[in-house]
Amino acid sequence: MPGARGPRAARWEEPGVVAGLGGNLGTERCEDEVQPFLEGEVTMQAFLKGTSISSKPPLTKDRGVAATARSSGENKKAKPVPWVEKYRPKYVDEVAFQEEVVAVLKKSLEGADLPNLLFYGPPGTGKTSTILAAARELFGPELFRLRVLELNASDERGIQVVREKVKNFAQLTVTGSRSDGKPCPPFKIVILDEADSMTSAAQAALRRTMEKESKTTRFCLICNYVSRIIEPLTSRCSKFRFKPLSDKIQQQRLLDIADKEHIKISNEGLAHLVKVSEGDLRKAITFLQSATRLTGGKEVTEKVITDIAGVIPAETIDGVFAACQSGSFDKLEAVVKDLIDEGHAATQLVNQLHDGVVENDNLSDKQKSVITEKLAEVDKCLADGADEHLQLIGLCATVMQQLTQNC
Repeated sequence: MPGARGPRAARWEEPGVVAGLGGNLGTERCEDEVQPFLEGEVTMQAFLKGTSISSKPPLTKDRGVAATARSSGENKKAKPVPWVEKYRPKYVDEVAFQEEVVAVLKKSLEGADLPNLLFYGPPGTGKTSTILAAARELFGPELFRLRVLELNASDERGIQVVREKVKNFAQLTVTGSRSDGKPCPPFKIVILDEADSMTSAAQAALRRTMEKESKTTRFCLICNYVSRIIEPLTSRCSKFRFKPLSDKIQQQRLLDIADKEHIKISNEGLAHLVKVSEGDLRKAITFLQSATRLTGGKEVTEKVITDIAGVIPAETIDGVFAACQSGSFDKLEAVVKDLIDEGHAATQLVNQLHDGVVENDNLSDKQKSVITEKLAEVDKCLADGADEHLQLIGLCATVMQQLTQNC
């Protein structure tokens, strides 16, 4: 019946029930008896937040406030980020070893204007970092996300994307000014990273968009091989070649990062790190971070870098040459089998054998040419999916033939 009260509700209205929980809410008895309920609530909150639950002393008001403040302080700690992003240049002046590009961009930034750009060069030389730093200086942090569209190889960039996503973004008219009073250009920037992987049809569709939207949009194409960009696009852009970073520049940058992160790295380890990264500073920084996690604060040595980078140890490469020089096919086959069983990549062996052959003073130019030609054939076959064991056997047999013949 409406308004009827059940026996449970009536029981709570009986005298003494509330008093049984502590009576007067201001007495010590109430605090002692309600304490388990408060601790249960805190435990449930800790469980829902995913924090660890441990036995704690009785919760008081002051202790609860202190615990809450401490918890909020821990949540505000900066999350760990990859060092590649942490130490990415924030300003154009911070870009290393690309003086010509930096000088031109600084002049463009002073006039708040920018042409269509084409950056090309080896990976890890600062192409993407440079245009991102220039965009931040042009638009400021508050307008950066609204004015910049970045597409890379992980995004679908066929002709349909160029016709829809890129074209729609380019047609938008921008307004507004920077909060710091600096001049803000009336255009947006479209960054197409790894543009050399775009299809020819997509590049052709992009040509017309670059012409029509030149008043409201600037394009920056980034690639490793400028020969894969169609001529109509390259003729509409200012081309800048990013030079490979020298070993000295890379070592200085890596030492600067190691100093800021309080890392110890040996001179041999630093030199080996630069060598295995093959001029790619991004790869070198990633290897350094991985090596630091592996050593747990200890000194980073050459052996640690070798393990992290996945390169084949020099002793193993020497063993391959020794087996080839012995003239015994059985020894050669055993060495190749061990290489595959240990999980070494065949392409990595091809690269390191190439370096060993080129730097070997005991081989004549004719012997080097025969071996390197075979290396090229094997590399092509491996890229096409050929069997690694057979390709390495054939390669090492050619090396053995050249090492054992009389010159």
